[in-house]
Amino acid sequence: MKNHHFSPALHQSTAPFSHLVRDGDTGYVSGIIGQRPEDGALVSDDIAEQCTAMLRNVETLLEELGLTLANLLRTTIYLTDYKDFGVINDIYAAALKAPYPARTTLQVAGLPLGAKVQIDAVVTMNEHVDLS
Repeated sequence: MKNHHFSPALHQSTAPFSHLVRDGDTGYVSGIIGQRPEDGALVSDDIAEQCTAMLRNVETLLEELGLTLANLLRTTIYLTDYKDFGVINDIYAAALKAPYPARTTLQVAGLPLGAKVQIDAVVTMNEHVDLS
């Protein structure tokens, strides 16, 4: 049975999507950008600040469900300019701990609200994650 979650702690978009859909032990996180929860605006035009806020938003969403970033199985990072890859990679590596989830990074023509980076993810909904 599928469960849909729209986080009250993230921006309350009127777009037709759920922040996360759970199907069994797997969760699918919709594209998340570096928005301020209170008004939906980007936190700034700075790629580092957008990436930090984006990961914080994912963490907020997961914490509501009793999960952490360690529950990430796979992420897809979308960026609008590959010159920002190093900055994004450094922030991502600092926010997550090894062993890291599987990841794909893609350059795209554009993202919502003119964001420079977006993430979506697949998560395990099991509270205890042991990959050793």
